[in-house]
Amino acid sequence: MELSQKTIHEINDLLEKKEVTVTEVTQSVVDRIAAVENKTAAYLNLQTEEALRAAGVIDEKLGEQKKRTPLEGIPYALKDNMCTQGILTTCASKMLYNFNPPYNAHVYDRLIEEGGILLGKTNMDEFAMGSSTENSAYKITHNPWDLNKVPGGSSGGSAVAVAADTAFYTLGSDTGGSIRQPASFCGVVGMKPTYGLVSRYGLVAFASSLDQIGPFTKDVEDCALVLNAIIGHDPKDSTSLNLEKKDYTQTLKQGVKGMKIGVAQAFFGEGLQPEVRKSLEDAIAVYKAMGAEIVDVSFQYLDYALSAYYMISSAEASSNLARYDGIRYGYRAEEYDGLVDLYKKTRSQGFGEEVKRRIMLGTYALSSGYYDAYYKKAMQVRTLIKDDFNQVFDGCDVLLTPTAPTTAFGIGEKTSNPLEMYLTDIYTVPVNIAGIPGISIPCGLDNNGMPIGMQLLGPILSEETLLKVAWAFENEKGLKNLKAPLETEV
Repeated sequence: MELSQKTIHEINDLLEKKEVTVTEVTQSVVDRIAAVENKTAAYLNLQTEEALRAAGVIDEKLGEQKKRTPLEGIPYALKDNMCTQGILTTCASKMLYNFNPPYNAHVYDRLIEEGGILLGKTNMDEFAMGSSTENSAYKITHNPWDLNKVPGGSSGGSAVAVAADTAFYTLGSDTGGSIRQPASFCGVVGMKPTYGLVSRYGLVAFASSLDQIGPFTKDVEDCALVLNAIIGHDPKDSTSLNLEKKDYTQTLKQGVKGMKIGVAQAFFGEGLQPEVRKSLEDAIAVYKAMGAEIVDVSFQYLDYALSAYYMISSAEASSNLARYDGIRYGYRAEEYDGLVDLYKKTRSQGFGEEVKRRIMLGTYALSSGYYDAYYKKAMQVRTLIKDDFNQVFDGCDVLLTPTAPTTAFGIGEKTSNPLEMYLTDIYTVPVNIAGIPGISIPCGLDNNGMPIGMQLLGPILSEETLLKVAWAFENEKGLKNLKAPLETEV
């Protein structure tokens, strides 16, 4: 097995024993990028020369240093909506084609402190609006399991980099499933932490009350290691939780005996691909065999979650994206007649179709005479959905659901029907509305050999429990560090 194919904890073992150097590890990933990036198109911006230089510096340092941090010398990538001083941050939009941030995102600073090696910035749906990474202004990213399929979105590039072994881990952002859905489509682990657990400072905002940064990794243990590094209070983010830091690896292997795992029929209704249903039923049987108790739970208001989500997220996007006016930074129309024409042409030319669609919907929902009927009503529904989840978690420790109703669909298959595209997030958006944590892990393959994701949800700040339950399944079923068929093509 090539070094680039290994997990973080496997590389850590090799580095501790001094069997490999950080430069060798980094070179392995850089070589892998050179071999497959032209097929997968996961990256918008590569920093491979800088990464190799950083690896050499860390090797020198480790020669004198007795102990290293778990992510020191481990190459990773960031979704291109996280600010990186000195490196372009475009949000995959023409609007920010030349934006060089004057500061770093909090998570980037945390990974610099940990000694991580940045390989580059990954492709995404423009301003994180989309479910397939087809809305990027620059390129379409391809799923390494089948290059004709989408990787999911909006963090598709981050999911593909991990699945194709062109990064050991990546960070994405999740507003309504943008980490968990691509993790499911690409056969990797993806986690959306509790809202506020990871600082959003330096994350270019889509919908501020829903956005959350989280990791993509090759297995659950790696997920715990990355989460350890990026959590923590940040005074620059007013929504950041001020809590004592935990080590999520400590409780990882405690098992699930005696735990209650909830199953709601609302997540297993019409539109669920038969192979997805079968894989989830098999997973439930695995947990039962491990000593967990499976309990039936029910929701009252889940059917309204998708409508409420698109109303709230579009309204917040309309407000957040008002700053892109061609005056201060980013794209500006070349020809215009006066200030109003400058605004109009800059925004018409700078934003893509999906972004404009959501801005129009959000502006309408917030406009005079419609605010109470749409936005206010959606916020009231949000409260009901939060209460729904609280009631469900009174009866179980975690909730088990599909991550997505289907496996990855074909590139171009849903682009002409936005509503059909939105329905791919039907199982993930309620999680962001409630602010609770969720993790997607691989649980099987469909008849075409495409990965199937299982979603585990828990109450606020139950990351420890979710990781423990996910690790137990992963190690019992053996679906660990799955390899995409792309492996045999290069």
